[in-house]
Order: sequence, then C-alpha cells, then structure tokens
Amino acid sequence: MSTVHCEIHGQGKPLVMLHGWAMHSGIWRDFALQLAEHCQVICLDLPGHGRSAAVEPFALAQIATALIQAIPVKRFSVLGWSLGATVAVDMAARFPERVDRLLLLAGNPKFVQADDWPGVKAEVLDSFAAQLSGDARLTLQRFLGLQVQGLPDAKQLLQRLRQAIQACDAPDQQALKGGLDVLKHSDLRQLVAELQCSISVIQGDKDTLIPTKTAQAVQILNPRVAVDVLKNAGHVPFLSHPQQLCDIILAAL
Repeated sequence: MSTVHCEIHGQGKPLVMLHGWAMHSGIWRDFALQLAEHCQVICLDLPGHGRSAAVEPFALAQIATALIQAIPVKRFSVLGWSLGATVAVDMAARFPERVDRLLLLAGNPKFVQADDWPGVKAEVLDSFAAQLSGDARLTLQRFLGLQVQGLPDAKQLLQRLRQAIQACDAPDQQALKGGLDVLKHSDLRQLVAELQCSISVIQGDKDTLIPTKTAQAVQILNPRVAVDVLKNAGHVPFLSHPQQLCDIILAAL
C-alpha cells in the first residue's frame, strides 16, 4: 500500500482536493484554508508528488486505489484540478459508493484535442515529455508560465505558483512522465456520461490549456452537469479568483 500525504482542515461536509501535474497539495493551501471555514477539507498529494510515495505504474487504477485508502471518511465530494480532475473522474467511477459529488476545476474527461473534442494539442504534451529528459526544471517553469499566460496579473501569479511548489521537491521523472501519459491517453468521456453523482465543471475563460468549449462538450455528454465559467480567469482560479471560486464550490456542496 502506498503512503499518501494527507492534510485535513476544518469541519463539516468533507471535500477531497486533488492537485494538478507536477504540483503538490501546498499549491492551494491558502485556498483550502478559506474553504475550511465552511467545510472539512482533505488535501492529498498525488502518488509520487509532494510528500506521497510513488506507485508503480503511475496509472489511474493504481492512483485511485492509493488515494481512496488514504481518505479517512466514508463518503465525500472530490474537487480535482487539471490532472487531479482526470483522477477524480476515474475515482468517482471506480468507487461510486464513496464519491458524493464531483467537481472538475480546469479539467475534463479527455485532455487532448480530437476531431470530436476540444482540448490541448497532443504536440504540447509531447513537447513537455521530450524536454523532461533534458531539463526538467526548465520544463516545469514553462508549464507554470502557460497556466497564467495572458492574464493581467500573470507576473504576480507566476511568482506565487513558483513559491508554492518550491515547498517540496519536484516529482521524479517517472511520476512526471506518468502524469503526462495519463493526460495524453485517458478518455473518460463514457464514464462521465454514465456517472450518477452530481458533477460540476468550473473553468476560466482565459485558460490557455483547457478551452471553454470543453465545458459545453462535457454538458452534452451528461446533461445534469452544472457549468460555471469564471471571467478573466486562467488555469489557476484558486489563486486569481479565490472568493468567486469558493462561492461556486460551496454552492455545489
């Protein structure tokens, strides 16, 4: 069994938070504490990230199993951001008896663009994967830059992102490449169509990684999906629009 790092804040309805690629739960600690004034927040480091032990292979089945064993409550809502959203969808489908609600923040069931699906071009992920073998640090810096690209306060947000991730060592190359593989190859659209739990999709209209068209595409898969689009927000609305995002999440809960 993998050892998963878990931090718990507040009391009330439990909300599990799953971070994105190359990050750790400290990336949104301030936002988690804001939410914890209203509910119980359970922040997990994905396997091989932050202070969590790795799993082999870094694949959705192994990730979800490791995480579910670390969650100390029987039923919970789960908020997944970016890669964490992909993991959250898989967790909800794999353990429906545990997951009450699913909130996808800047994420979707199929990360990569296809003829019938808006998303990131596969070449972007391939470029990250190729660069990892050369200079992993530079690759991560480029990824951070993409998350705030085009925002008026991009410089300040980028600085906050850098400071937050430096609290832990970067994941090793196996976890980083595994995360990119999950993003590139996962197609969980059928799972979303069949899920019976409540689903909310939250996106920023300035997100350079997740097109806003994705939210509408998810809603076509499952008409019960609720969609909120934050104006002038990018890929990290928990840093740029914390109060608006907090209000949306609490309303969903």
